[in-house]
Order: sequence, then C-alpha cells, then structure tokens
Amino acid sequence: MANTKQKLFQKRRMRVRNKLKKTANGRPRLSVHRSNKNISVQLIDDINGVTLASASTLEKDFGLAGINNKDAAAKVGTAIAERAKAAGVEECTFDRGGFIFHGKVKALADAAREGGLKF
Repeated sequence: MANTKQKLFQKRRMRVRNKLKKTANGRPRLSVHRSNKNISVQLIDDINGVTLASASTLEKDFGLAGINNKDAAAKVGTAIAERAKAAGVEECTFDRGGFIFHGKVKALADAAREGGLKF
C-alpha cells in the first residue's frame, strides 16, 4: 500500500519532533506551521503544555493576511523574537515540523535569530 503525501508528512513531522524531545533539555519549542496562504509560529513549553508566545500572518497588526512569502515570514520571525523576549525566553529549539528548512521556513528562522533568539 502506497503512502500518501499526508502520511509521509506526518512521519517526517513526528521524526523531527521525537529528535527534538531528546535534545530539548527543558527549553521551549519554536513550532512552525506553513500553509499555502499563511505562516504561523508558536513558542511552546512542552513541560507545562502552555503556549508562551505566537505570531502569524493572519494578525491584523501585520496586514499580511493571505500573503505567504519570504518577507512575510521574516516579519513573523522578528515578531516572535520580540514576544519571546517579553515572555522571558532567550533559548529554544526550532521545530520545523515536516517542512524542509528552506525558503520561507529558513527566512523565519534567520529573522528570529537576528531578533535575539538562540537555537
């Protein structure tokens, strides 16, 4: 039986997440989700099961609803870095999900690093 794209994506996502759990050492997880129209990111504390900060192109502050390009991803990355600092987080692990670390996901990660997050 052939694997569908969705099943392969879920396998890749869980493989990445399980590797992160082994090396997290109590640090929060920066989880990225990318759709065809938007990109969003959450800073999650897995120990307590709480979302510490989040940012998305769907927020009205950005005015980027429905725009999913590298510039929008960079703006979301800088926003999550600012919100993480406000929440008292300086170090985290980067959970790319099942997405390849290239293009928009890489632009978001680079902007978050420039904003002061360490991962």
